[in-house]
This record gives sequence, C-alpha cells and structure tokens, in this order.
Amino acid sequence: ANGAKCEANTFDGERCLYGALSDAIRRLLKEYKQITAKCMKRDYYDVFLQRLLEQGYQSDIVFIVHGKSFCAHRCILSARSAYFAEMFETKWKGKNMIVLKHPLINPAAFGSLLQYLYTGRLDIDVEYVNDCKRLAKQCRLQDLIDDLETKCKKVYEFVSSKPGTCVKVLTIEPTGNCRLQEDLALLADCALPAELRVGFGELPFDSTDNFNSCPDVCFRVADYNFLCHKAFFCGRSDYFKALLEDHFSESEELQTQPSIPVVTLHNISEDIFIRVLYYIYSDDTELSPENAYDVLCVADMYLLPGLKRLCGRTLAQILDEDNIVSIWRIAKLFQLTRLEDQCTEYMAKIIEKLVELEEFVAAVKENAEAVEERQETDSIPLVDDIRFHITSNVQTYSAIEEANQKLEALENLLASIGLEC
Repeated sequence: ANGAKCEANTFDGERCLYGALSDAIRRLLKEYKQITAKCMKRDYYDVFLQRLLEQGYQSDIVFIVHGKSFCAHRCILSARSAYFAEMFETKWKGKNMIVLKHPLINPAAFGSLLQYLYTGRLDIDVEYVNDCKRLAKQCRLQDLIDDLETKCKKVYEFVSSKPGTCVKVLTIEPTGNCRLQEDLALLADCALPAELRVGFGELPFDSTDNFNSCPDVCFRVADYNFLCHKAFFCGRSDYFKALLEDHFSESEELQTQPSIPVVTLHNISEDIFIRVLYYIYSDDTELSPENAYDVLCVADMYLLPGLKRLCGRTLAQILDEDNIVSIWRIAKLFQLTRLEDQCTEYMAKIIEKLVELEEFVAAVKENAEAVEERQETDSIPLVDDIRFHITSNVQTYSAIEEANQKLEALENLLASIGLEC
C-alpha cells in the first residue's frame, strides 16, 4: 500500500506471500498491479526471442509433430544447430512444412527443444526429460544434454533429502546468453557483404561460407547490400516494422535473388549500420568513443532503446572536464537518464573548475529557462542534481568542509548570473 514491491514469480516474491502476516496483506500483495523494470523494457532480447517463438511472426517453416504444429524460423534453427542447418540444405530443402511422425518424437519435448534453441531456456515436464534428451542427441546439442543431466541429478538429490516433495517441471535457465548471442551473431556475419567481412564480428568467417542463412530482405546502405531477416528487424524495431510492412511496394528486387526485396536506407554509413546490425541480431555490438554518438543518433531514429543505453554506457566511460557539459546535453536530448545522472555526479566532483567555464554557465541558464513559467526562487533541475551529489554520502568533518566549499562555488555562480534557487 505504501509502494513497496513484491515481484511476482520470484523466490523473494513467493517468500513475501508465504511470510505475510495476515490474509489482508496477502491479498494486497497479490492484487497489486506493479510494473517491474522488465515490463518497462519491452525491447529486452530474451522477451523478443520468446515472442518470436510464441507468435511465429515472419516464420518460414512449420513442423507438424503428431498433429501438433510449430511455426519456426529457418535462420534461427540453422544458426543454433548444425543438424537443422544440414537438414534444411538436404532432406528438407525447399519444404515449407515438415511432418514428423516418428513414434519416439514427443510433441511436448519438441516444443521444449524449440524453446531452448530460441531463448536458451527450457521448461519440460519431468516425465518427458528422456524424450528431450533423445531429441537433443539427434540435434547434436551436447550442452543441452549436459545441462539436463546436471539438473536431473540436482532434482534427485533434492527429492531424496525432502521426503514427500514432488517435482513436476524441470527448468534450465540460460547462464548468461553468451552462447545464444554468439550463435545468432552468425546471422549478422552472413548479412555482411563479402567486401566488408574482414575485421567485423567475433566468429571465424569460414563458418559463413557454407551456411545458408535464408535471408528475406536486403538493405542497401551506401551501395552495399546487406542480406537480412525481417523477423529480427521488425521484431526489434517499430521503425523497421513500419518501413517493411507499410512501404513494401516501394522496394525493388535483388537481381541475383529476385525473391528478396531491396530497401535502400539513406543518411547512414555502412560502418554505423554494421553496429546496428550486430545489435539487432545479438543484442551486443562493438562501440568506441569515436562512433558512440553517431550510433546513438541512428539508434534513436530506428527506435532501439537498448542500443541507446549501450551508447550511453560507452559515453559514460570517457567523461572529462572538456566534454562533460556536451555529454550531459546529449544525455538530456536522448533521454538517457542514467548517463545524465552520471554526468551530474561527475560535475559535482569538479564544480569549482566548472563554474569558470562559459559552456557550463550557458547550460545552467538554458536549464533555468526550460522550467516553464519559472518563478524567481524555483529550482533548476541541473543545479538540484549537482547539489544532491555534492551532499550525498558526506560523513566526515573534512568531507563536510569540502562539500560546503563546492556549494559556495555554485551559489556564487548563481548569484553572478542573477539566478536564485
């Protein structure tokens, strides 16, 4: 009732419910419709992949397993499993629907295997674990087999030590998404035009030579052709979703592969597009202080908040006296609240030098004017934030003295430019 959070479906959340003092508190905890950080960040990579699997958006293959259908994407299955990559080039080549009737293939186990290939996570009823292991062996997923065996051992030990306990579902959580991200980065490697491949991406490029990534859209950037996948670009970015779904008729076709439409992207260099490409496929990309601002502008245009945050992290590493005000302006412009806070914290440390810089004085004046219908004694957000960082965590006498000197320097500046707050 006072705003504390009891996050649903977590160990701590369940413990909160279990330890609630009364039914009234328990009801309150259950009814409270809280918005977690995870709900707010809808661009989360694992959520995107889960949605891709569940909704089958832009899927290009359907598996029918004993009457139950599963929509999937050739590119993801091929990147994650050498077995699927081989089958799509041989026995299943050219097929849009694959019927699996073998009595040993269980639909529930097959669904769990797809979940693992898409998200790195697996939920399976205990009774189907052996079916799942059999499928994993067929698909040459040794990591999954090892994980299943380790988990089974833990469950057996747990049940043995707690008589009467019954475990019905076995869950394998991804231990960091590194393997999944590396596998899907292969699709970005394949998307690169041959002449740009040297030096980009972490994977050895011989892996792309005999690999068919089944692209379905071509982006032309600065006269280079990037062979990509609508499922990733539309699923990760509302900008690309609108571009590809609403303006599809405007595109031309690729001469070498007439079935693939070509969409030309303007006002972006091939180098910056490559950063965006790797982020879209693998949720990570190589950024440097030199290109972070250019990538940030493009990430904002393409509606990729996660990439904007990555750029913000890169910019936060290069804060110094000369660039602090300009990076603070960038953080405000692109609504990077974490970076903005890191800037004001840095400003608080060097405020005595900053007050002598014209650029900082101009920023304070602008920030004061931005407060609509500002009264003479209204606060100025930038000044408030700096004051907060100056005075937070001040405990020793010498720290109090130092904080007072910094505050005095700030007050003198405000007085000299005729601002009171």
